Amino acid sequence: MLEQDKLLHGFALLLCISLGSLLSGIAVSEIPLGSKLSVGESTSWVSSNGDFAIGFYNFPDQPKQFSVGIRFNSKSVPVDKQTVVWVAGGDVTVGNNSYFQLQENGELVLFDALQGEEVWTSKTSQLSVALAVLRDDGNLVLLNENRDVIWQSFDSPTDTLLPGQRLSTFRTLRAASQNYVSSLYSLYMNVSGQLQLKWESSIIYWSAGRPSHSNLSAVLTSDGSLQLVAPNLERFWSVFGEDHNDAVRFRFLRLDVDGNLRLYSWMEVSQTWRSVWQAVENQCNVFATCDQQGICAFNASGSHVCTCPFHHAVQSNSKCLVSSQHDCKPGSIMVEHAKMFLYGIYPVHDFISRTSLDKCKSMCLSDPSCTAVTFTNDGSAKCRMMKTQYVSGYSDPSLSATSFVKRCSDPLAADPIFPLKSPPQAHKEPYNICIPCLVGAASGTIFIFIVIQLGMGFYLYKRKNNYRRLASLAHSRPGSKCLIMLSFTEIKELTGNFNDQIGPKMFKGALPDKQPVAVKELEGTIEARKFRAAVSKVGSIYHKGLAKLEGYCCEFNHRYLVYEYAENGSLEKYIENPTLAERLTWRKRMDISINVGRAIFYLHTECREFLCHGNLKCENVVLDENFEAKVKEFGLGMLYGEASSRRASAQKDVEDFGKMVLTLVSGFKEVKDVLDWAYKEWMEGHPENVVDKRLKNEVDAEELECALRITFWCLQADERVKPSMGEVVKVLEGTLPADPPPPPFSCLISAREVEDTSESGSEYSMWRAFFWFSDSHFSMKFEVCKK
Repeated sequence: MLEQDKLLHGFALLLCISLGSLLSGIAVSEIPLGSKLSVGESTSWVSSNGDFAIGFYNFPDQPKQFSVGIRFNSKSVPVDKQTVVWVAGGDVTVGNNSYFQLQENGELVLFDALQGEEVWTSKTSQLSVALAVLRDDGNLVLLNENRDVIWQSFDSPTDTLLPGQRLSTFRTLRAASQNYVSSLYSLYMNVSGQLQLKWESSIIYWSAGRPSHSNLSAVLTSDGSLQLVAPNLERFWSVFGEDHNDAVRFRFLRLDVDGNLRLYSWMEVSQTWRSVWQAVENQCNVFATCDQQGICAFNASGSHVCTCPFHHAVQSNSKCLVSSQHDCKPGSIMVEHAKMFLYGIYPVHDFISRTSLDKCKSMCLSDPSCTAVTFTNDGSAKCRMMKTQYVSGYSDPSLSATSFVKRCSDPLAADPIFPLKSPPQAHKEPYNICIPCLVGAASGTIFIFIVIQLGMGFYLYKRKNNYRRLASLAHSRPGSKCLIMLSFTEIKELTGNFNDQIGPKMFKGALPDKQPVAVKELEGTIEARKFRAAVSKVGSIYHKGLAKLEGYCCEFNHRYLVYEYAENGSLEKYIENPTLAERLTWRKRMDISINVGRAIFYLHTECREFLCHGNLKCENVVLDENFEAKVKEFGLGMLYGEASSRRASAQKDVEDFGKMVLTLVSGFKEVKDVLDWAYKEWMEGHPENVVDKRLKNEVDAEELECALRITFWCLQADERVKPSMGEVVKVLEGTLPADPPPPPFSCLISAREVEDTSESGSEYSMWRAFFWFSDSHFSMKFEVCKK
């Protein structure tokens, strides 16, 4: 409990609201249209009871980045403990001079002055909103003239639930981001009535409720309990905090950054937030709780710590990776770690079999791709084999598990020296000096000495040059944030004088340590300063779904980029080649779609500055040795001076992503030729006709429906209704439902046409879609409504 208090205190300090924007507020019961909050102004909108306020805040480590959030505002809670409970747009941040406004058209808008555009909206401009109210329970609502709720913040939670707030089916809480990277932890309410804690939307490490009830919601009650209830308020599951039924004024439920779900209560006496319940009692049982910092264990004081048992010495970076076993010339050995359970992350798909401990150990030793194994003997005798350097886990004296980590065996310092037999004693003879023999020996010695000196000089010269290159290349190792700056001569050496072409102006090469790389040739006319600035920005970006930029060449008229190499090449060749296409199973295609979507979402929202891809297509998606997708050549638009608004760039990536998903589903590279046909087949209830005929009977009908729906939304002609990449990813992950899309091609007018028509005051037609669903199919009808 002491550790939880420390964690909560640290998080509260991290969310300490900047005094300039929080010391004062405007206590209003109603927020009229046109009301605005601005960065730099000490104003906020406050609930009528004063317990909650909405306004701008920032983090101590991001003094120039601001978010809009609802926070506790009671005078009984100190400023540094006024926790934020809802954030507009989740992880969206804006710069100075930005504003948050309830516009005259009834839409809440967060405008970023730095980007010069809207970065989040409530999408309520067509819903006849009359006013807004921040209610006494912390819920921000938009109302129409009849005081009906049109939109509410309670329906789009971020990482927190307040008393009375429901987490309904397909809704998600996501832990706050850290170090500009979105959290992989989420709380999800599935359709079967289970509340689940997930890591990366695939690993479920805690669940509540029984998978036998549908249409349930999770709700936090004011008396300190978390419940799963039906629409008629029938309770199917509940858990209670330590202070259940006590007189506590403020409570909230939050998915913390460490992946644990906790219920907090405000302690008036100690003036602190105290955790009164947490979902996972043993923090080490939270999946990847140490991520890339090793394994989880508990110290003498009972606090969990992350240790790295895989290294003999302290590493220069914070990552704890299992050693790579490539080119392990002395051979490999298995290092035993008793009472330790390991599992792979990035990827998480470990191979599990039932066998003995010795067989488990020998299986890994004989498999070149195996990095570690864990044998559990709790009655199941399971062997878990990992094939990744990214290994995490936990250790505990009570565990009935033994792990083995493979590493290279230490080479022998010298060959063993065996005792030699003493030569037989020769008879002593008097020595006779041979003058010609001495002269010949001296001449030979001098000649050999000269040859050795010349050889050593040449060797040292070559070694000096090689060391210089190795020193620069050393920065490209995993964990390094530096880019290699290479000369054109070194580029030619890496690529063997460009003799292995793997794509248009793309060549395979290898670093001196045999690590393969892909070298991309660019136009030599790119201005040097612009080129260096662009590659510096791209090189600082790391995401497992993005091909890492290792280095570059900018010498005279030579411009090259050096990327990490993907063993299985581009996705395009697997689509075009009938034989290779069979390796793209339905599961692989969906995984590729999700991984690419996450990577583009990362570029749009998680980088320090917005970055678009600009040319997303199957050719620019490569597959590594595990068939994991990586996006390459992102951000190259900066090199060619391509400029457009942030929104237009993001929508271009969304549209390109929709085309790529349709290609993966249908097998057709040119989707413009099949788009109308695919939509017609889907609309008539035959989505299976769209599926690539090279796929066997392995297609998941629900995944196909989601994929086609989000594809058609991405390809809408009206750019205003296109989803964001965040929404696209959530639909593909199954955490966000997608409505049936209207025809995306010719039936909708473009945003530009709407603006032009609106300015001229003429009438225009808008499409309105009505949908009817039955047990087996649905039909739909479109109706033109004159404004």
